[in-house]
Amino acid sequence: MDTRRDTGLPFMKMHGLGNDFVVLDARELGVLDARAQDMAMTPALAILLGDRHRGIGFDQLAVISAGAGDAHLTFWNSDGSMAGACGNATRCIARYLMDEAGTDTLHLTTQRGDLYAQDAGDGLTSVNMGAPQLDWQDIPLAEEMDTLELPIEGGPVATGMGNPHCTFFVADAEAIPLEQFGPRYEHHPLFPQRTNVQVASVIGADHIRMRVWERGVGVTLASGSSSCAVAVAAARRGLTGRAVRVDLDGGTLMIDWRGDGVWMTGPTMHVASGVLTPAFLAGAT
Repeated sequence: MDTRRDTGLPFMKMHGLGNDFVVLDARELGVLDARAQDMAMTPALAILLGDRHRGIGFDQLAVISAGAGDAHLTFWNSDGSMAGACGNATRCIARYLMDEAGTDTLHLTTQRGDLYAQDAGDGLTSVNMGAPQLDWQDIPLAEEMDTLELPIEGGPVATGMGNPHCTFFVADAEAIPLEQFGPRYEHHPLFPQRTNVQVASVIGADHIRMRVWERGVGVTLASGSSSCAVAVAAARRGLTGRAVRVDLDGGTLMIDWRGDGVWMTGPTMHVASGVLTPAFLAGAT
């Protein structure tokens, strides 16, 4: 008998366009019960799991728990901070839960609020990420200002999608040194909760090329909430329509800002399932 399977903590590894996640299903474990040595999710455990050399590695970690809808999702960044929303992880988990339940629709709850998912056909999954937050206090910003053009060099747009976003429209997103550019604005004093940073080039009325620096993580191959924020910002600026294709480093998402919220559609992948050992988990105590 493999005693690790009896005493360890099960996990799943998933990704959406290379934006990767560790997922813990706590619906039948209480809050990560004795198999995690009676330990609820903590910043220390998130950091340990997020270490790509000594842990599993992820951009975000998601915990599935029982909720008012079909399930409740909680998100953590790899630096141990919490995230209010994670679009690609939501799509990945929605696909997993729909397959599990044999349904093509789903109701999830998150810190962001109620999110609704559906099977979009051809292996794609759609999630309604809710209405964008456009007022300065909702994003939030440090003081009242026009969110369509911030008083920052480059005049970026601020958008809330359950987490804050700062979008720079540039001539060539490929030419921006994102490793230096991103952290400069993640910690800008206008964003008291830090911010995700996007550089985006408008290719056409329904086509955007975007790259992203995620707060608490760094450069990622894709970001669902960032894609939603960029699409909203471009439509508000009159640069595109409300339905756009967003090309990211890891692939393509389709974003549609409708009357009921911002819908995001794209592929998902459940890579593997495994078990975290008690010896590994002990490192976070």
